Amino acid sequence: LALKSGSGADGDDSLYPIAVLIDELRNEDVQLRLNSIKKLSTIALALGVERTRTELLPFLTDTIYDEDEVLLALAEQLGNFTMLVGGPEYVHCLLPPLESLATVEETVVRDKAVESLRKISQEHSPVDLEVHFEPLVKRLASGDWFTSRTSACGLFSVCYPRVSSTVKAEIRQHFRTLCSDDTPMVRRAAASKLGEFAKVLELDYVKSDIISLFTALASDEQDSVRLLAVEACVSIASLLPQEDLETLVMPTLRQAAEDKSWRVRYMVADKFSELQKAVGPEITKNDLVPAFQNLLKDCEAEVRSAAAKKIKEFCENLPEDSRETIIMTHILSCVKELVSDTSQHVKSALASVIMGLSTILGKDNTVEHLLPLFLAQLKDECPEVRLNIISNLDCVNEVIGIRQLSQSLLPAIVELAEDAKWRVRLAIIEYMPLLAGQLGVEFFDEKLNTLCMAWLIDHVYAIREAATCNLMKLVEKFGAEWAQNTIVPKVLGMANDPNYLHRMTTLFCINSLSEACGQDITTKHMLPVVLKMSNDQVANVRFNVAKSLQKIGPVLDSNALQTEVKPVLEKLATDTDMDVKYFAQEAIRGKDIHLVILLIPCVFPRSSGPGINQPKLGYPEETKTQDSTTLNTFHNIFIDVQDQMVN
Repeated sequence: LALKSGSGADGDDSLYPIAVLIDELRNEDVQLRLNSIKKLSTIALALGVERTRTELLPFLTDTIYDEDEVLLALAEQLGNFTMLVGGPEYVHCLLPPLESLATVEETVVRDKAVESLRKISQEHSPVDLEVHFEPLVKRLASGDWFTSRTSACGLFSVCYPRVSSTVKAEIRQHFRTLCSDDTPMVRRAAASKLGEFAKVLELDYVKSDIISLFTALASDEQDSVRLLAVEACVSIASLLPQEDLETLVMPTLRQAAEDKSWRVRYMVADKFSELQKAVGPEITKNDLVPAFQNLLKDCEAEVRSAAAKKIKEFCENLPEDSRETIIMTHILSCVKELVSDTSQHVKSALASVIMGLSTILGKDNTVEHLLPLFLAQLKDECPEVRLNIISNLDCVNEVIGIRQLSQSLLPAIVELAEDAKWRVRLAIIEYMPLLAGQLGVEFFDEKLNTLCMAWLIDHVYAIREAATCNLMKLVEKFGAEWAQNTIVPKVLGMANDPNYLHRMTTLFCINSLSEACGQDITTKHMLPVVLKMSNDQVANVRFNVAKSLQKIGPVLDSNALQTEVKPVLEKLATDTDMDVKYFAQEAIRGKDIHLVILLIPCVFPRSSGPGINQPKLGYPEETKTQDSTTLNTFHNIFIDVQDQMVN
């Protein structure tokens, strides 16, 4: 494979980069080969459609022995090559290299090759499908190695609808053969595509061919094959008339629900809602309800957990005329047992959906039957269980209101708020605005206010940060007047805390609360505290004062900015600490410059080399007064960045 010479000096110069890419296809360096493969479309464009077909594709087909990463990139590229070989008329030229890739040992490469083959199959005409594509599928299906046979399983459904009846019969026969292949990997591949293949078959063949294959695969000696047959059951059941389901599908499905392998039962539980919709209400009442009960009582925790996650959805999909009766008679007893399950994963799965039953059962049943279960889970020893209950409180609030849970809710919230795992504490903080809105301002002030303030001095920064955001959301929910009377005094009181981290938290809170509280509260109450903190002994606090003044500046009026803020910033700009000087000067320069500082790292690397007007990205060793030239440079950069973002 080489570029033809003799096209003139200019032509040679323009083609030189392409020649380099072609040369890199054969380079010993894997990374260079990968780089060239990823630019295969560029090479093809330079060569033209004819030379791509006659030279590039044969070259690629003959040299498929590369690293898996390179082959994966090649398989992906070829799926988008139709126009580069001359359009749909010549798309069959892409089949040889993709066929080779579909037989390699590495699964991800084969899967990508099959994906590309499926894609380009749609660009074949019916004639080309029979002449070129279908023979490829046959070769793969009858290959000596299991790798080619597994790849064939994914190609039957894409060519079947557009070929003649004779070829269709051959395709069905090949698929039947693969479903009984000696190699489990091939049977797994066939089982995984059974539902997809069934969707393109005529109904008569679904009944005569697919059902027998489904039954055989669902009884396979390998549980990895049987569980994939369960997945296919959803598609098959949705294709059959209601009167045929009981005789053709249900015996096999009942068998799968009681399979000796927990993995198969797990798959049944995982697909239960989809199966329920596919088989309809009558079979659900007669067959699926008992099966679901058994799955909820399964001896394996993984199966119970999968079934528990489906409780709400299963109950929602029950026939409306008998829904409440079925739940109260058959499902609720199982739910009560799961509340005290030995596995915390099962209890956690149940807690994530149990609250949703309240909207299905209504107020009276919720109070009588579900409320005790909610209260029990709020006292569970597992934090995830309590957290899942709290995170779904809105479901109960819509039905019975949250007050009936409040007495049990408070201890659970307190325990979660003080949990040893900081991620658990973080999660409960994120739900606090929701809880506050549902419990009301009086309950919050009495029971939860102290808790929210305690989070502000947590030893983990992520908790303090989340607590600050939490306060802002609470102010947005309860209003500025509430904030002035309850939150703001406590936040400002932390400005005198001996721990400098807590003093900094005061500044972070002011940054978040200033906009929500408005100009009046910010100017009268928050600003004096920030200005006073400019004299703090700790430099970290002082430079955060400069940042806070810049942050709350837009909320303040121009008089406060000129008479109070500006003198303090000018004083900080002459501070002995270089960081304090830096941030004070940034605040003085104003809003546009602040945006530039945020955006510059996207344009210049942090370790950039020296330049006359190049901005400093870290903290400068020595901050000098910026002259007009430097400021103009900053504004020019800002405009350039804006243009790049718009484009």
